[in-house]
Amino acid sequence: MKILVIIPAYNEEESIASVINQIRFYAPEADILVINDGSVDATGEIAAKAGVKVVNLPFNLGIGGAMQTGYIYAKYHSYDIAVQVDADNQHDPFYINKLVQPIVDNSADMVIGSRYVGKTIYKSSVFRRVGMVFFTFLIKLLTDKWIMDTTSGFRAVNKGIINLFAMDYPVDYPEVDVLVRLYKKKFRVIELPVEMKARKTGKSSITPLRSIYYMIKVTLSLIIETIKY
Repeated sequence: MKILVIIPAYNEEESIASVINQIRFYAPEADILVINDGSVDATGEIAAKAGVKVVNLPFNLGIGGAMQTGYIYAKYHSYDIAVQVDADNQHDPFYINKLVQPIVDNSADMVIGSRYVGKTIYKSSVFRRVGMVFFTFLIKLLTDKWIMDTTSGFRAVNKGIINLFAMDYPVDYPEVDVLVRLYKKKFRVIELPVEMKARKTGKSSITPLRSIYYMIKVTLSLIIETIKY
């Protein structure tokens, strides 16, 4: 099976080379695509020098636009599996093969690397934890399915979902939104426990104010998606 690791990156010049090297070590059979999301630092140049495919977006589209670009690339290059790995070194590439295996076995369509289905050392901020608990219960209410780590971006998907996401993917804060869409379309989504690392470089875009905005916006989007389908 052809596997593509998609790395959405915005101003991650300090970590991008390390992420690429780790992916090559733990998943040497996978191709790597960096979506340089309008970075104003050397992220794109460093990724290109590392010898991976790089798509340089002319301006910052955000995580949704960057990932949809990756899924479009995966679709038109006939990849069977796509894996999202963030550029900030929080997602541990050691787990890539673990996430991919249920898709290879045809026992899942999406596999989420979860911080909360098993005991891990990961510690989130209060605002992030409140948001994750809120969305876990909201997803349960809307789909009757428990997803413990709704905001994890460490995910692997099969060809069917690649094709879907290439055509239609939320622009803003997509991680939670797509779970309802996939449930309504009868895709099989599972979680597997992973360890995630603390961010050591760069700066997170999630502030307390953005967390509140995020919760309100995604809640409205999920309700609309539920009504639509």
